[in-house]
Amino acid sequence: MGLRLLALGHHTPFMHIGMAHNYRNSGQAVQAVRDAGYEISLGLMPKSIGPLTFVFTGTGNVSKGAQEIFNELPCEYVEPHELKEVSQNGDLRKVYGTVLSRHHHLVRKTDGVYDPVEYDKYPERYISRFNTDIAPYTTCLINGIYWEQNTPRLLTRQDAQSLLAPGKSPVAGVEGCPALPHKLVAICDISADTGGSIEFMTECTTIERPFCMYDADQHIIHDSVEGSGILMCSIDNLPAQLPIESTEYFGDMLYPYVEEMILSDATQPLESQNFSPVVRDAVIASNGMLSNKYKYIQKLRENREHAQSLSMGTKKKVLVLGSGYVSEPVLEYLLRDDSIEITVGSDMKNQIEQLGKKYNINPVSLHVGKQEEKLSSLVATQDLVISLLPYVLHPLVAKACIASKVNMITASYITPAIKELEKSVEDAGITVIGELGLDPGLDHMLAMETIDKAKEVGATIESYVSYCGGLPAPECSDNPLRYKFSWSPVGVLMNIMQPATYLLNGKVVNAVGGVSFLDSVTPMDYFPGLNLEGYPNRDSTKYAEIYGIPSAHTLLRGTLRYKGYAKALGGFVKLGLINRDAFPALQPDANPLTWKELLCDLVGISSSSKCDVLKEAVFKKLGGDTTQLEALEWLGLLGDEQVPQAESLVDALSKHLAVKLSYGPGEKDMIVMRDSFGIRHPSGHLENKTIDLVVYGDVNGFSAMAKTVGLPTAMAAKMLLDGEIQAKGLMGPFSKEIYGPILERIKAEGIMYTTQSTIKL
Repeated sequence: MGLRLLALGHHTPFMHIGMAHNYRNSGQAVQAVRDAGYEISLGLMPKSIGPLTFVFTGTGNVSKGAQEIFNELPCEYVEPHELKEVSQNGDLRKVYGTVLSRHHHLVRKTDGVYDPVEYDKYPERYISRFNTDIAPYTTCLINGIYWEQNTPRLLTRQDAQSLLAPGKSPVAGVEGCPALPHKLVAICDISADTGGSIEFMTECTTIERPFCMYDADQHIIHDSVEGSGILMCSIDNLPAQLPIESTEYFGDMLYPYVEEMILSDATQPLESQNFSPVVRDAVIASNGMLSNKYKYIQKLRENREHAQSLSMGTKKKVLVLGSGYVSEPVLEYLLRDDSIEITVGSDMKNQIEQLGKKYNINPVSLHVGKQEEKLSSLVATQDLVISLLPYVLHPLVAKACIASKVNMITASYITPAIKELEKSVEDAGITVIGELGLDPGLDHMLAMETIDKAKEVGATIESYVSYCGGLPAPECSDNPLRYKFSWSPVGVLMNIMQPATYLLNGKVVNAVGGVSFLDSVTPMDYFPGLNLEGYPNRDSTKYAEIYGIPSAHTLLRGTLRYKGYAKALGGFVKLGLINRDAFPALQPDANPLTWKELLCDLVGISSSSKCDVLKEAVFKKLGGDTTQLEALEWLGLLGDEQVPQAESLVDALSKHLAVKLSYGPGEKDMIVMRDSFGIRHPSGHLENKTIDLVVYGDVNGFSAMAKTVGLPTAMAAKMLLDGEIQAKGLMGPFSKEIYGPILERIKAEGIMYTTQSTIKL
């Protein structure tokens, strides 16, 4: 604990107490504890950490042995209900201890009363209040309780998350000394009962590696004493740290009984043996049967085997809707857990067949828009639904989830149609989380992490600008659009037709889409080697409320592209190609058209016109823009290639570009995100903070877009399945409960972001 406190910025007398195996005998170890106690009694504990409190659970010899060592410190024992007071106002020249019994924290669910007789018979009727009444005022927990199935745990993973959440320190601030981020610093689980009363103690530590850190936010265990989390020790062979002394002690205790044990006859019934009470009580099994005193072991074994069989037989069922490029990272991540069973529903037969060959899934043919009854019956059998479908289908999926009270997750925006279902989601008591991909998704999470940290120190957000783009890697951008597609281009093309609203220096700016789209395109001054440009999208002003930053005078969220993209698309707009209105000449029953014939029609000349005439007419329509004309020629839009059949012009163009600008073998994509914040600190200083996220796709592996959309979605799904997310209702990833673990876990998947700050005086 001394090293952990040092890592948190506090030098204490505990620094000089080593592990037991560093001492020749227990006497030397006890002397080291006494020396630390002497320094504590002199008032050498830092005021910034406040009085230390130690809580002992269990009444057996192991717990009593721990208390014997604790008694070598200048200590005072208090009742559990007094912990809160002494943890805030206690004497720093001593440490405080309490011994916890069942009646201190176990209460009946119905009326908050503890009945020991009833608890022994029906432990499932009780809950533990340790997490609320004791743990918040505990510095170090020494746990000696063995956990049985159906009995309440002392601490769960969710309890740990709550206990480690940053809050106001009960200790008055000391200038120049950091306060502890949370009261609970360490747990020594001497029961060594993995997954027991301390749920998140999943592995015993060893003499070689006696400590680990449990990070409750990320639900991960690491070896360093630095970082966030609880210091854990759970060595299951503690006597081996002092082997000579332990051997001598056990030998001395055993020696008086050796003779009668040697003279015993194991073939005779236990009752006929002439044993002393000590030896008789020590006999666990005789003649192939457990002795009377230890028959409870069989019940324990049966209970545990039954619980294990139930857990093995009960798999978490997940329905993944959609089989596109994002689905693979989702499947790969979730299927790392053998307890998850996945069904994939899609109307793309070839795609789900390929997924079925690669992953252990149950592929089901399903057209969500046309087979609502089949969708409902599928959803009803699941624990969670992940919708990776086009956003227009999410309301259908959400309604099915509401009807069957099944949780749902999606990477897409929470649209007005989904928002209308918010009350129904709440009434159903389910969790529906949207905007969990990249943009929206990681952009929200990075923003909220920065905003929440700023608020913790009393700072305000004056500006927030976020640009994000999925791009081909620079070496793969050799076309007029400087862009390539791994999915349908319709959404990308239609995006430039939509108006955008943002806040700039306190003024609301309305950017018009369509022909005026180019007016809102701005060159970016960061990553100069990439030569980027950006334009605003959607309504950025609403994020003042969503992010809780009403003080911001600038709010802008936009899209990044390589320079030249916007101008090339501007040519499509001028010619009317980005139009979703029905176009009869492209319907299946119409005569086939070439791009040359279609362009002739769009510029108002005869379809039999020569190429030069068409080029001149198009050039004029483009306002004499040579670059845009060359882009059309490069893409084959002035030639004799047949136009794909489609409902509209933009659908036909989309199909053409999906082929013309697809990724070739060995080519990869990238995503670039830049978040910029203006943070005004209480001192008056302005901090300009930037967060950069750049991810490349893997050759012959997952694309950057698939990774950055699919993995956060899968992580949120896993958190929901594991109970890490407890909130109910419709939500995005705006709370630390959601964004905190995901931002940490993406790093383990190679999705790294960097931050940089400059201060203006």
